[in-house]
Amino acid sequence: MPELNIPVGVSDFREIRQNGYYYIDKSGLIRELLKNTATKVTLITRPRRFGKTLSMSMLENFFDIRKDSRAWFEGLEIARDSELCQAWMNQWPTVFFSLKDIDGLNFESAYGQLKAQISELYKKYAYLLEYDAIDPDDKQNFLDLKAGRAGEVQVSRALSLLLRIMEAYYQKPVILLLDEYDVPVAKASSNGYYEQMLEVIKTMMSTALKDNSCLRFAVITGCLKIAKESIFTGTNNLVSDTIGTSGLNEYFGFTQKDVDRLLEDAGADNQAENIKAWYDGYRFGNFEVYCPWDVMNYLRDFQQNPEARPVSYWKNTSDNAIIRSFIDYAGGAITKKLETLLSGGYILQHIDENLTYDYLHSSEDNLWSVLYLTGYLTGLREEELPGAVPDGMAALRIPNEEIREIFETTIRKWFDDSAKTWNRKDLFASIWQGDSEAATEEINKLLRRTISYHDYREDFYHAFLAGIFTGAGYAVESNKEHGEGRSDIVVSDYTDGWVAIFEIKYSDSPEELETDCEKAIRQMDERMYAVEYEEQYPAERILCYGISFFKKRCLVKKKA
Repeated sequence: MPELNIPVGVSDFREIRQNGYYYIDKSGLIRELLKNTATKVTLITRPRRFGKTLSMSMLENFFDIRKDSRAWFEGLEIARDSELCQAWMNQWPTVFFSLKDIDGLNFESAYGQLKAQISELYKKYAYLLEYDAIDPDDKQNFLDLKAGRAGEVQVSRALSLLLRIMEAYYQKPVILLLDEYDVPVAKASSNGYYEQMLEVIKTMMSTALKDNSCLRFAVITGCLKIAKESIFTGTNNLVSDTIGTSGLNEYFGFTQKDVDRLLEDAGADNQAENIKAWYDGYRFGNFEVYCPWDVMNYLRDFQQNPEARPVSYWKNTSDNAIIRSFIDYAGGAITKKLETLLSGGYILQHIDENLTYDYLHSSEDNLWSVLYLTGYLTGLREEELPGAVPDGMAALRIPNEEIREIFETTIRKWFDDSAKTWNRKDLFASIWQGDSEAATEEINKLLRRTISYHDYREDFYHAFLAGIFTGAGYAVESNKEHGEGRSDIVVSDYTDGWVAIFEIKYSDSPEELETDCEKAIRQMDERMYAVEYEEQYPAERILCYGISFFKKRCLVKKKA
């Protein structure tokens, strides 16, 4: 198997090229951005983990007048355009600034992070202080920002000042690359200081971008397109490139052609089907793309272990909190739509690409829009649908197995947490009293409150039933081996000396509920599930239940 130096978590273009790490050529992005140099500000929004920061690093290395980047671009698509490279490669003063780490539980903490980030930025350009013609006031502001002792007004105008000094120093307007611009306001919205942070970022954007003669052009990336009136107030000639358009979409994410070549180079052609099922399915404009973060992570694991199976590399990221907040919001209509998506179907939904973080949770439409814009849902092509989509609507589905697993995991956690707050007293009483009818009634009530997944297969009901008893003071065992087989659920009440054994069946129709309950009870008898408990409990305290489920209906029967 060929050994590729697959970079995971490396977003520095120079580091990747200098060290010979594997790189999917996205340098054509440079030509696309330069097709219309009259565009002053280009805003590119994509979900996280789709290569935005690496692309911005590539742009910085290409344009920056202080670098000699020819070796790093050698052999790439853009290097074949010698005329463009002569005019633009390492010919322009360039500022690359990332806001991705601006976070905090309160404004003071996050603002402190912003000041520290600006201080680090200014230290990179300390040589500008040697410029004799620098205005004394500008020089003092520069020193304050560099030392981290600037006031809020100075901080909010830090980019504007830096562009002005650089333009005077080089006698050329400056290219500004601003990465993850929306992170500070997103974090602020989550932690209750949105208005304070928005005011700082809005002023920073306005003074740097609006009618600024020192600016050659700017490229800005983020996850969401924040409404212009909220953060880009007064910014003229701003062009947005979102997942709903088709301008730059082949440059963010891996196309099928990219993945085919990568699999061939890695000697992993036999994994094409798995990778497609787990990490493909995103539709950006007219392009179907894979998540590059996942593909590279999986191929790295595959090189180390050819038996490695695809897993969710998004699962343990904090970004998944958006799904939990969405499910917490869920009402009847949202629950039904989630169940449709989890069963492999699609929903029709209004999508708004112009949002403000303070109103994300103000409506159901906004929540669906966020799930779409952050990559948890994707759009279908019209040819995949039975009819035309109404104006202003989009047909949405879950893109792949990875995201489906994240939804299911989040729903299971939501149910486990929610079940602890539900009144289950009557259910528990019915179980220990051997009252099958009352147990049937109580479990049906809880079923109606759940969000189902896996198209109502047995594992859904298994997790559902275990979740009801977990955290209620009982010992809960799943698939416990005893007798001549494995029962589905065993619940033990050590305090009062009871044990309940459950065998679960999934019915194909409501009419089969009773028959399947009886099958479950016969199975418990034949495989002697109760035998091992006979030394610990009196026979009357060993309760065996057959439970059959059909969608959101159930029937409980007790073994006589």
